[in-house]
Amino acid sequence: MMQQCYFCSQNMTEVDYKNADLLKKFISGQGKIIDPKFTGTCAKHQRKLAEAIKRSRILGLVPFTRR
Repeated sequence: MMQQCYFCSQNMTEVDYKNADLLKKFISGQGKIIDPKFTGTCAKHQRKLAEAIKRSRILGLVPFTRR
């Protein structure tokens, strides 16, 4: 059973890198980006999500790893 993409269901066109709370939903306990197979995001939004997570990591909003 496929889940619907979170971003498509919310009618979000862009994934904001400043929204750290939203991005943390798509990051595992080890700090890795979760596979779209488990999150249900479509390919278009998964690419935008990965880019947003990487940007927010560089700016220090989201950690690279967790302790």
